[in-house]
Amino acid sequence: MITNIDQLDFSLQYTYADYLTWHFEERVELIKGWIFRMSPAPLRSHQDISFDLSRQIGN
Repeated sequence: MITNIDQLDFSLQYTYADYLTWHFEERVELIKGWIFRMSPAPLRSHQDISFDLSRQIGN
């Protein structure tokens, strides 16, 4: 069982069955067997600022 992302070799391809055995906090995607770290979700304040800027530009 993989409990730390550092235990993975990013130069290897993995299967979905492998993915199911990974138990760590960091979010990753498995695309065609390759591992990709996912960026964290934006903060609420970032979303609010982005929305306000978009609205002002749109007006």
